[in-house]
Amino acid sequence: MKKSLVFGSLLVALLMVGCSQKSSNVDTSNTQDSVAEQSISQGFVSGRDNFVNLEERIQYVEGGLQNIFFDFDQFVIRGDMQSAVDNDANVLKDISAAPLNVRVEGNTDEWGTDEYNYALGLKRAVAVKDALVSKGVSESKIVLVSYGESKPTCTEKTRECWAENRKVTFKMLP
Repeated sequence: MKKSLVFGSLLVALLMVGCSQKSSNVDTSNTQDSVAEQSISQGFVSGRDNFVNLEERIQYVEGGLQNIFFDFDQFVIRGDMQSAVDNDANVLKDISAAPLNVRVEGNTDEWGTDEYNYALGLKRAVAVKDALVSKGVSESKIVLVSYGESKPTCTEKTRECWAENRKVTFKMLP
């Protein structure tokens, strides 16, 4: 029963997101470091295409991607996350990622109902997808998923921990 309720809620959320008006979900009021500086600090070298196997390629590309964090109860990309979005777009447009697809994973903290958190996670994933597509990443290479509160990376009951779970993460797919 609960599975069908969650599935139905996700379907409704998808319809609502698909039918909503297009608007910018990016706050550009506060950009920080340049994309080049971030890519260099992470060890991502643009243009690499000599991998031993698919797993090595996936690990390499994932290593260049940065999580996108959100404020409480929000799905607008924060200004301080814009440089991370720029970095991620550059990594996903690179020749290293060419044969791969990316799963954009929306996550939330534990506050709110399961249905609300799945919908919020999906809105966060859509906001990041739209930002990446606007920067030249192929929409056909992006798959969206919402984990809501079901995959926390931090389980302590603190504000810092809850903030750590309000994010979009990436998983490269063959």
